[in-house]
Amino acid sequence: MKQYIYSLLFILLGIVSLSSCSDNDYAEMNKGFNQLALTANQTDIQLNEQEHASEAVAFSWTTGNNYGTGNRISYTLELAKSGTNFSHPYVEIDSVPQNYSWSINNEDLNKLLIDSIGAVAGVSTKIDARIIAYVAGQPEVQQSDMTISVTPYVPVTNTLYMLGDATPNGWSADNATELTRTDNGIFTWEGKLTVGSYKFITTKGQFLPSYNNNGKDSLTLRTSDDQPDGKFTITEEHYYQMKVNLLTGAITCTESSGASPAYGNLYFVGDMTGWSFVKMSVDPLDPFLFRYGHYFSSSEKGDFKFGTTDGSWENMYKATQDEAPYTDQNMELVKGSSPDYKWSLQDNQCGKAYKLCVDIHSGKEKMMMKEFTPYNMIYLVGDATPSGWDLSNATAMTTSSAYVSTWTGHLDAGELKFSCDKQSDWNGAWFMCAQGNDKEPTGNIEKALFIDKSSDYLKAQYGDLSISGIDNKWKITKSGDYTITINQLEETVSIVKQ
Repeated sequence: MKQYIYSLLFILLGIVSLSSCSDNDYAEMNKGFNQLALTANQTDIQLNEQEHASEAVAFSWTTGNNYGTGNRISYTLELAKSGTNFSHPYVEIDSVPQNYSWSINNEDLNKLLIDSIGAVAGVSTKIDARIIAYVAGQPEVQQSDMTISVTPYVPVTNTLYMLGDATPNGWSADNATELTRTDNGIFTWEGKLTVGSYKFITTKGQFLPSYNNNGKDSLTLRTSDDQPDGKFTITEEHYYQMKVNLLTGAITCTESSGASPAYGNLYFVGDMTGWSFVKMSVDPLDPFLFRYGHYFSSSEKGDFKFGTTDGSWENMYKATQDEAPYTDQNMELVKGSSPDYKWSLQDNQCGKAYKLCVDIHSGKEKMMMKEFTPYNMIYLVGDATPSGWDLSNATAMTTSSAYVSTWTGHLDAGELKFSCDKQSDWNGAWFMCAQGNDKEPTGNIEKALFIDKSSDYLKAQYGDLSISGIDNKWKITKSGDYTITINQLEETVSIVKQ
């Protein structure tokens, strides 16, 4: 590692007052003699898509030298292909003060190398990293650089389609059945398959490249017509659940009960909405459950029921008695207009917040409604947060209203979830990632998964599904400053990089 200090050391003795651009923190830390030094936690890196969300490399650097002025130091981090003398660098951090580290995960580093630096997948490439320090009010700059070796990979396809006489649309590549991508290289599908065979293609309308049976019921990539065209087979017509992992070659296709929700959406409708239809949220773990959180003001008393199609009064879920109390869980699907029983919220029950859960499992239909009291505080937990995995010392958010909490600060690359009660056995109440585990935040308002592992009431809502092992976390892929907002009542979160 080479280090360059383009400066003279100035020692200002006896001066305790600072100029308008000074920073007391820098003065107290006395950086008059610190030398800028860049380091990395590893220097020979083999990127792996199976570990795409995990940290690939982390750089850190010392504060450098502010010549004893106490003035602010800003940093620029650049990456470039070795031998180019940083002629066209990739700049990740640009003149940012008081920032002493940067990390990146496997997927983002792989994309950076191939798209911005010109590295070749499968070939070890030397990358130069350089940190540059600028002191406010000083013309001199400081620099420290180092070299790492990184081998990128060829990412697998983002799309996958199924075709064959066992599939819904036959052997037509133009009309192949699309699978749902749930993670890098992982796709799922469920539906009816008939007796016959099938394989997979990556691009609709093109038979190559394809993923075929390698003869051992595992996946193999086929890129030319002269390679074996092995297929998977279905021996019994049934409803199946399928999971395909292109990174490991594993495929599972198991018979299922075929139970899909009769309706993909549900709507809260009643006096309190002016009889307009308000869409409910689908539960992240069970698509048969629909949720709605709302503060019912003193003027929002009256009757309510649930629609299955926006604006339609047919096929509605209703109470089984007239003016049923909100505590009555009995519910039935009425395909016509009669009977038209509804639940009723009374005067003394308004001016409160409630959470509703509607279960439309066939034969188990019920409506669960309970008054909601928000938690006093929400806490950040995870190795991306300032306090790491120390639950007892978790970072608290700021309560900005009865149901909304906010926080702005620095997050490292790593995992993140939110505790509502800091329960020491980790079996308390949490806000988790609704999209699965180790998912990158969208940067927008997104549905959060609320889990209270100590609540028998919540456990009962999920029936046979155990929530004790659920541990979905967000994955912060780039360190930096973030603003986070959580709405406890609506069960939403936004994690926005600044």
